[in-house]
Amino acid sequence: MNGRMRSDRGQVAIEYIGFVPILLFVALCGIQLGWVGYVHEQADTAARTAARVEARHGSGGEAAGVAAVRAGLGAHVEVTKTSDAVTAVATIKVNSIVPGLDIPDARATAVMPNDDPKVTGP
Repeated sequence: MNGRMRSDRGQVAIEYIGFVPILLFVALCGIQLGWVGYVHEQADTAARTAARVEARHGSGGEAAGVAAVRAGLGAHVEVTKTSDAVTAVATIKVNSIVPGLDIPDARATAVMPNDDPKVTGP
């Protein structure tokens, strides 16, 4: 019986060591999912801010959209205007935390009515 007890010695440690990479991978996937959601929310914030500022003031929308999000994200904002509406498109690259994962850029679009007094009148 003593020999049998010795053969099981270390089995739990081996199983634990084998399971740790799976736990780490699941944790990284959870962090990645949170990061993707955060970057998409930041893109939405940048687009809405850019469209609102451009619609009210007639200029400065792109700079306001970039300034509305964390500087390290590297947001890119494009604003187009017509006499009726202002459209802002914000794009932010989503960095991958999980090795080998290719994630498309976060892209958000916002449209606001053009309230610029130069266009709509007083």
